[in-house]
This record gives sequence, structure tokens and C-alpha cells, in this order.
Amino acid sequence: MNYTITRRIPASLPAVEPRVRDALKAKGFGVLTEIDVAATMKAKLGEDMPGYRILGACNPKMAFAAIGMEPQIGAMLPCNVILREVEGETEIAAIDPVASMQAVPNDKLKTLAAQVRDLLAEAVAAV
Repeated sequence: MNYTITRRIPASLPAVEPRVRDALKAKGFGVLTEIDVAATMKAKLGEDMPGYRILGACNPKMAFAAIGMEPQIGAMLPCNVILREVEGETEIAAIDPVASMQAVPNDKLKTLAAQVRDLLAEAVAAV
């Protein structure tokens, strides 16, 4: 099973990032966290790498429902979306919540994860 919803865009990471944020917002997600992985690796290790950002996206309504079903599910939140430079393009990869919830034996949560997956897939497709 694939664990991400992935798409490549023929544009730079700085050009794609606002489009990703807008697409997530249109589907009810906000970005709670952001990590510039390339800058962190440069600062901590002195290593260069292509642009790589992690956006921690959260749909509050869905997160609230998930926490109500499984109080410890917060350990698996938010839904990470990565943007990385690949061969002159930007790859967008959002976590597939159905894949990540396989370890949790809760059918109601799996149904909710499928709904979140659909929203993330729609956001990725809209970029």
C-alpha cells in the first residue's frame, strides 16, 4: 500500500508552496507546523540538499473527531505534507491517513481516515 498521495508540479518550491497552502485551506486544513528540512540539515550538519519542507496540516473538525475516538491518536497528528525539489519540479506528497491508521484497531477511525484521505487527495489534485 502506498503511504502518500503524490504529485509533481513543473514549478519551483517557492512558487508551489502558497498554492499548496491555499488548496489545503480550501479543504478545511490549516498548517500548524512547518519545517524547512534543507535549512535544518545545513545548520545542524553542514550538508546541502535540495529544497524540502514539511507542512503539518490539520483539519480541526476531523482531528477533534479522531481524538474523540482514540485519545492517543494525537501521536499520529497532524497530517504531514511534504514539498521537495526533484529534477527541476516540486513534488507534493501528503500522508495517506488510511495507511498510517492501519496500526489502530478501530473501524470508525478507519472510516474517518478515508474521509481525510479524500480531502487531502482533492487538495493535492487542486494544486
